[in-house]
Amino acid sequence: MKKFLSIQLVLALAITMLCGCGKTTDTKSTSDTTGNTAVSTETTTEDVISTETVSAESTELPSNPDSISVTALKGPTAMGMVKMMEDAGTNYQFHIAASVDEVTPAIVQGNTDIAAVPANLASVLYNNTKGDMEVLAINTLGVLYIVENGTTIQSVSDLKGKTIYASGKGATPEYALNYILSSNGIDPQNDVTIDWKSEHTECLTALTNSENGIALLPQPFVTVAQTKLPTLNVALDLTEEWNKLDNSSALLTGVIIAKKSFIESHPDAVNEFLAQYKESVTYVNENVEDAAALVGKYGIVEEAVARNAIPACNITYIDGNEMKEKLSGYLQTLYEQNPAAVGGTLPADDFYYQP
Repeated sequence: MKKFLSIQLVLALAITMLCGCGKTTDTKSTSDTTGNTAVSTETTTEDVISTETVSAESTELPSNPDSISVTALKGPTAMGMVKMMEDAGTNYQFHIAASVDEVTPAIVQGNTDIAAVPANLASVLYNNTKGDMEVLAINTLGVLYIVENGTTIQSVSDLKGKTIYASGKGATPEYALNYILSSNGIDPQNDVTIDWKSEHTECLTALTNSENGIALLPQPFVTVAQTKLPTLNVALDLTEEWNKLDNSSALLTGVIIAKKSFIESHPDAVNEFLAQYKESVTYVNENVEDAAALVGKYGIVEEAVARNAIPACNITYIDGNEMKEKLSGYLQTLYEQNPAAVGGTLPADDFYYQP
């Protein structure tokens, strides 16, 4: 019990932009899903309500290579899986969770075999399970954007002296923003005013009421916000700004993880899953219209939102040495700002799966 309490204490430091307020949706077969579901802008980006939900406690599945249980969060971390969900048959059982604190006990207790989680949470789980967790692949790069109700921001330097509305204080949005500002010669404490809100919708309200307002928002909420505020423009892509720094790392959102015991027991099944997942990611990025329909079908976000959001969600598949280089550099950046963000210490080499 103490271990799980410890994990819960550090969840506040995980990426909060992909979390919501629902239960876990079981998508074991295509007949289990409902039609398109609207994204509510009253709470968070991922507050998607499904007509068929079950609790995390009721989703126990046997760990065997014939029926692999996979859990992902509503949002970009699950979008890349939709083609695989559609074609899975009985080989996989997918569960879409609306909150990261549903995924954590499922993967730690062995109630799900493979999970898509925020990148820094993977490190937290590695530390809290004493190294019994491995990252299989990166599945989502950064989804953070600087948006404005105007056209005054052309570069990071233009943010100096401005007020930025943002949510995610004490988590990756804050660390990423501070890192990019500092790397461009802007002191986050003195050169800008960051007005921290409790959720994305509060940022949207502030933008609506502010001429030339500026905010830090994630996808797919950016797309949702633009339907509510047509004058909202994307000024900066924080992933692109991070890449300009050329520091051998990357701004990351999500990764795929599994317990070492499962990987060691079923190496062929794990490698086959990764091969199929890579194909699914390619399909989603190259067939946006069809992929958006699947995203809506599986209740991740509404189809119309997915159609516009997918190209900006930076859905990807990166494994092996490139994964290790990018993820280790990203975790190092977070660690330097707040060690608790990665679970207190940086993971050892056995954290990075090498098939």
